[in-house]
Amino acid sequence: MRLNDRILGILLIVLAVAYGWGATQLPAPFGGSGAVGPETFPLLLAGLLGLSSLYLVVRPDPDNAWPLNRTGVELIIAVVVLVLYAMLLAPLGFIISTTLAVGTLCWRMGSTPVRAYLTGLISGVVVFLLFNFALDLALPLGLLGFWEMG
Repeated sequence: MRLNDRILGILLIVLAVAYGWGATQLPAPFGGSGAVGPETFPLLLAGLLGLSSLYLVVRPDPDNAWPLNRTGVELIIAVVVLVLYAMLLAPLGFIISTTLAVGTLCWRMGSTPVRAYLTGLISGVVVFLLFNFALDLALPLGLLGFWEMG
């Protein structure tokens, strides 16, 4: 099983390099390049993926049996929630999509539904405001398009 981890690690390193290179090919933002451009976050993700993959190559898990019980089901649910989040981000907007995704994941981890979705709402609003005002990066408003931010 260690060989499987090493092969996966090598493939993910190749993916990280390709993703990082693709991020450097993004066009500069209108008005010149600032400290935070469109390539910043993808480059951080590529670096994190590369380091994690390198760790997988160097120190593979000696017992990497996949969980076939409730944990496996929860992992599948988490992947489905994240895929739906990516698909609904533009039509619903960042705040609504984030509220639903974070709320659902918190609820699946044992929180009460009210607390889970309140956490999702607070997370969505805070991150939206940080991106909009602190980083000056626009996130999609979706259904909340009537609420234009300056």
